[in-house]
Amino acid sequence: MQWVKVLGGVVGAAALLGLGIIVGHFAIPKGADSPAPSASASQDLDLEILKTVIEQLDANRIRENLRELSKEPHLATSPRDEALVQLLLQRWQDPESGLDSARTTEYEVLLSFPSEEQPNRVDVVNSTGAILFSCRHSEENLTGEQGGPNVVPPYAAYAPPGTPQAVNAAKYGVIGVLVYTDPKDINDGKSLPNETFPHSWCLPPSGVERGSYFEYFGDPLTPYLPAMPSSFRLNSDNASGFPPIPIQPIGFEDAQVLLCNLGGNLAPADWQGGLGCDYNLGPGFRSNGTFPEDSQVNVSVHNRLELRNSSNVLGIIRGAVEPDRYVLYGNHRDSWVHGAVDPSTGTAVLLELSRVLGTLLKKGTWRPRRSIVFASWGAEEFGLIGSTEFTEEFFSKLQERAVAYINVDISVFANATLRVQGTPPIQSVVFSAAKQISAPGSSGLSIYDNWIRYYNRSSSVYGLVPSVGTLGAGSDYAPFIHFLGISSMDIAYTYDRSKTSARIYPTYHTAFDTFDYVNKFLDPGFTSHQAVARTAGSVLLRLSDSLFLPLNVSDYSETLRSFLQAAENLRVPLEQHNISLGPLVTAVEKFEGAATSLNQRIATLQKGTSDPLQVRMINDQLMLLERTFLNSQAFPEERYYSHVLWAPRTGSVATFPGLSNAYSQAESTGHEPAAWAEVQRQLSIVVAALEGAAATLRPVADL
Repeated sequence: MQWVKVLGGVVGAAALLGLGIIVGHFAIPKGADSPAPSASASQDLDLEILKTVIEQLDANRIRENLRELSKEPHLATSPRDEALVQLLLQRWQDPESGLDSARTTEYEVLLSFPSEEQPNRVDVVNSTGAILFSCRHSEENLTGEQGGPNVVPPYAAYAPPGTPQAVNAAKYGVIGVLVYTDPKDINDGKSLPNETFPHSWCLPPSGVERGSYFEYFGDPLTPYLPAMPSSFRLNSDNASGFPPIPIQPIGFEDAQVLLCNLGGNLAPADWQGGLGCDYNLGPGFRSNGTFPEDSQVNVSVHNRLELRNSSNVLGIIRGAVEPDRYVLYGNHRDSWVHGAVDPSTGTAVLLELSRVLGTLLKKGTWRPRRSIVFASWGAEEFGLIGSTEFTEEFFSKLQERAVAYINVDISVFANATLRVQGTPPIQSVVFSAAKQISAPGSSGLSIYDNWIRYYNRSSSVYGLVPSVGTLGAGSDYAPFIHFLGISSMDIAYTYDRSKTSARIYPTYHTAFDTFDYVNKFLDPGFTSHQAVARTAGSVLLRLSDSLFLPLNVSDYSETLRSFLQAAENLRVPLEQHNISLGPLVTAVEKFEGAATSLNQRIATLQKGTSDPLQVRMINDQLMLLERTFLNSQAFPEERYYSHVLWAPRTGSVATFPGLSNAYSQAESTGHEPAAWAEVQRQLSIVVAALEGAAATLRPVADL
């Protein structure tokens, strides 16, 4: 994708918009899929419909959805995963509460599994090879759910097979890696069996976090191509992104046996954990420990790669006025084991929201202005595969037509407060939704006011507001924002950070992530699930039904000003290399001016009878803004990352990521001309993107 073509498409769109609005309004087939009788070009958000949807979202139905979704393990492409595909199709094709249409798309993707014939092992052996100690091959069966035949043993997906022998990396070099979750990081230090699940939400000692160790997202063998059977595939032996050495995860009870017997120097303070002993660096075991000093750790990994068919499920409600504009709402379906929290809390909410909207649709009470696409992605846990393949297959259509992407993956991490991550323009629509919905509990606060108690920031424009986080690559929003430049968000309920230091809910990716875990410890009344459903549902309706898209482009100004201020701190060293920040300052000012003018034009149009053509042009400007920040050549070393504002930042300066990364590299190399030339290139990329964004926001007729 070349970002210049996107800008050119915006400029050239003016002549076609008149025809586009006519086609958009009359493009829906008549009969069962015809629009509601009141549909017109001026259709706007109906607050009564919004109120009805919010009231009808049922916490008990969400609970029962979760019970069904998580009753069996559903690893990607497993029989239970495919059974859930059929469940989604059945719900979305229901004659009383279904959608206009539902279908699956299938991709042939490369996945990684442990060998059933040769289980992965971690053993301590003496000098003669006799086994002195073996790590568990499976988690302790505490509730009867951890020992089933469909529970995949702990493993590191895409880690290569091998049998390294050593004690640690210091003496022998890194030839294999053991990973574990320390109770200090996940359990607030609690590690005893009577302190952990099923007695609390904490991870039991035998719990092992599974995960994918593939570096990129998407199918490993078909980067930038949808993984169809006919697609070109890389040779797996030459494909990049796989770990070079064997890896095996273990529980912290087994890690304690190994770490607490290591000899050598004391590890740094930051490396010390919660296993009740000093962590040493090795090499070798300590002389007064459990094992002879010359003992070794043998790691045997027998993972295998397999091509498997993985399905996405799509449910569609066609728009009444603009069916060619899509608001997407998605979550992945697959899990490592039962996956009650991850991802089924999100899927349980998705099913309830689609049921309520589908019921209104079937009754003829409502049809959205724009089309709504519900998505259940496959094989996310292996590297966002289903969503990435979807964006590759429908790249052009989505770039031209997608308004926004709403991601609700884990809908409830905990039950304290709302947590939202997203691009700046989505802030206003989320705030509007959160202000109108009551927070769970007896506080009497709105979700917005409760949110601001836990996570807030001081805005130069709005004063004290809730903090909206940025989007990395932790869930299926990644290809939408980084690859396609579609305004995106991720919505969940989460913890009170003053009460826990856990990096995520403790049973993450283990066999203890079950329905009872959620029902007993995370959200007993399922009111936090209901709050997420109401918030995400309100955001969805506001985006699909509002006459003017509720995306405030001026909210990008604070981010740009923050990045610019950080860049100003580099002015002296940059000028020493003849690099001026003047063009960047001017570009930010141009953007701010264009955004303010666009908001003024919207306000003027809202006061009168809006011309459908003017509305369409304004909405396309709002929709396409995010695309203008894409540059496929900005980060050639990265895969799929082309957004110049939200690409990964490895540099220490909190400014535009490309500029920050290039500056840090140049500083480390001294006066290397090529390194400082890259700083200049990255600065020019940002300036061009900002000027292109400003041009997109100006009146379409202003060429």
